[in-house]
Amino acid sequence: MNAPDFLRLPDVQASADERALAIQRVGVRGLRHPLALRGADGTVAHTVATVESTVALPAAVKGAHMSRFVAVLEESRGTVFDSAAFAALHAHMLARLESERGRIQFRFPCFLEKRAPVSGIASLLDIDATVEVDGALGEPPRQTLSLVVPVTSLCPCSKEISAYGAHNQRSHITLTVAPRAPLTLEELARVAEEEASSELYGLLKRADEKWVTERAYENPKFVEDLVRDIALRLRADSRLSAWRVESENFESIHNHSAYALIESGGI
Repeated sequence: MNAPDFLRLPDVQASADERALAIQRVGVRGLRHPLALRGADGTVAHTVATVESTVALPAAVKGAHMSRFVAVLEESRGTVFDSAAFAALHAHMLARLESERGRIQFRFPCFLEKRAPVSGIASLLDIDATVEVDGALGEPPRQTLSLVVPVTSLCPCSKEISAYGAHNQRSHITLTVAPRAPLTLEELARVAEEEASSELYGLLKRADEKWVTERAYENPKFVEDLVRDIALRLRADSRLSAWRVESENFESIHNHSAYALIESGGI
């Protein structure tokens, strides 16, 4: 039986290249794909990720088979992802692309259910997350998790010098960690929220608003306080091999932001 015509077409990407230049990363980016995540309580959350998949290309090979990156994702449909599933997907990508090294990154919004502090009413808070897996064939890949957690910070100086109240601002705390043991996005987000002047909620009743306002007033923090307090929590967590904490405070009385960063482990 004759092979189908498409199997007899020339494979240009697999042809030899004479320029003797290896490419560290080649692949696809900006690809949106459904993503199912297993939460801390075992429940499954669904979102849509923007995916970047790349591999290292040897100097002697002309090009990567771009369609195979998409095929790898299609073959993962129905998977509920945790750290082990992300590692397995990375290994599958290296095998399908016949590459010695590769990287796959998922950027997505995750939604955390939160209950207001007084009324207990439930609502969702959206948080931007990134999962990245990078490594060489035959070695455990390095996974990094990153979250941008919105919180409230209240200025200690303003509270000290003002006769009426104190200025506060929305802050974005970015946590990037390299776990050596399983760690959920919810656990990581809670570290940032617990060390802020106050955490945020999607829905608040009047009694909740009073609680949040007073909580922030009694818990003032500079941008330096935010990163130091969170850094102490991350440094004490034996599950982390490396970490970085950043805070950007969008000042309410200035037309600029305040910013600070602490990192450890060369993430």
